[in-house]
Amino acid sequence: MAHLPSRRRLALAVPVVLSLTASLGFLPTAASAAPATTSTTQTADAGTLAYVVNTKVDHRTIESVKKAIAAADGTVVATYDKIGVIVVHSANPDFGARIRAVRGVQSAGATRTAPLSAAGTTDEGAAQVLSKAEAAKIEKASDAAGQSEPLEADQWDLRAIGADKAAGINPGSKKVTVAVIDTGVDDTHPDLAPNFSASQSANCVGGVADTSEGAWRPYTAEDYHGTHVAGEIAAARNGIGVAGVAPGVKVAGIKVSDPKDGLFYPENVVCAFVFAADHGVEVTNNSYYVDPWLYNCMDDPDQKAIVDAVNRAQLYAQKKGTLNVASAGNSNHDLDSDALEDASSPDDSTPVTRTVDPHECFDVPTQLPGVVTVSATGVKGTKSYYSSYGLGVVDVAAPGGDKYQIPDTPSANGRILSTLPNNTYGFLQGTSMASPHVAGVAALLKSTHPWATPAQLQALLKLQADSTACPAEPYDGNGDGVVDATCVGGKRVNGFFGFGVVNALKAVKK
Repeated sequence: MAHLPSRRRLALAVPVVLSLTASLGFLPTAASAAPATTSTTQTADAGTLAYVVNTKVDHRTIESVKKAIAAADGTVVATYDKIGVIVVHSANPDFGARIRAVRGVQSAGATRTAPLSAAGTTDEGAAQVLSKAEAAKIEKASDAAGQSEPLEADQWDLRAIGADKAAGINPGSKKVTVAVIDTGVDDTHPDLAPNFSASQSANCVGGVADTSEGAWRPYTAEDYHGTHVAGEIAAARNGIGVAGVAPGVKVAGIKVSDPKDGLFYPENVVCAFVFAADHGVEVTNNSYYVDPWLYNCMDDPDQKAIVDAVNRAQLYAQKKGTLNVASAGNSNHDLDSDALEDASSPDDSTPVTRTVDPHECFDVPTQLPGVVTVSATGVKGTKSYYSSYGLGVVDVAAPGGDKYQIPDTPSANGRILSTLPNNTYGFLQGTSMASPHVAGVAALLKSTHPWATPAQLQALLKLQADSTACPAEPYDGNGDGVVDATCVGGKRVNGFFGFGVVNALKAVKK
């Protein structure tokens, strides 16, 4: 997908999470009950938009709102009864305004700015596919070092967080599953097949889960993002290719990328969080932001409805025992600043440059309550040049790769090596690559502490992270002599690394 390199994310300080919760007033107490989901199919007509309608959660209100939806020329696509979210299609240009005036509707808005037609990830740059010559060189070095996986000599990221040593103690439990909410996962890859959980996988595009065989797979080999992420988490130690951070846990794929433009629309993500929760997933990885808005501003009714709907779904997942981990972003923004420039929204039509306050305009799902926000580091242990940061915003850090930080590996490639579709391997960098390292460590923690709640797992991630101080010298990520970012805070907690770099070895020893 050609737009992938431009994908960026933001994050939120803890005090702002509290203010977000208070200002919205929509965190549903009924989110602990399993949502009954009903759906219908509709062929999109020209001019049709998708909407989320968020209501009170009682059955009578939902049924009344459904009637109002029909009266306003809307068609219900899916209803998540217990969280009060209804996915709707309508070609009526006044639908949003009409439905917001209906009694029982708490928020409602369009989930896109362009009509439905008959990418939103956080990798920085296109994948570099591993050649046969490069693979042979790495395999020789891995064999000489006595490493179990042929390409492990190039996995500096595993060694950086002690994942190579952790695997010898506890590779993770088969009772723990990490769901990759992304562009799909190629479960036929020999490094992923041993740990793949088809029963916990689906295609959620359109807001309704499709669990038919292979529905979770990427559309094409170019939709490699989810497969790369899955390998970072749980590629098996089976003498083939690479190893994941938690090579003994299960990995699932929940596809949410639109087949036309590759974007991650809100109704797809709502479906994914609910599906993961209802199918016993312990951890989700979210290396994307919900399109079409990089920031969803609460003074806009459409954007507010997106925040509301996705938050209800991810809170439901948390209350069912799922920890949600998300990437912090590739814009090198100070996320604790008063103003940021968003020149990419809406990304499904014509972007308009706007200045936003990240304390009032939220990146979803990263800025939602209880979501673990992850920044990226390179092989030298410093912040990756592209990674967003901010004191009180980033929770923890993890290897995401950095082309300017060169490792002492056979390939001398500072990016992250992992699985790609069609039994191939390649390098990527981005906070998209940092987040799955944290998801993998969280899975190891869940394996070690099976009764830990999502909140307890997040606390353990922070407690066991290796505290990393701000750099002593001004930060120049790309070496051009210009200061690119300023780190604020102390050694224990700061803007670049949060509570520190996660540690897989500590996760299995304590």
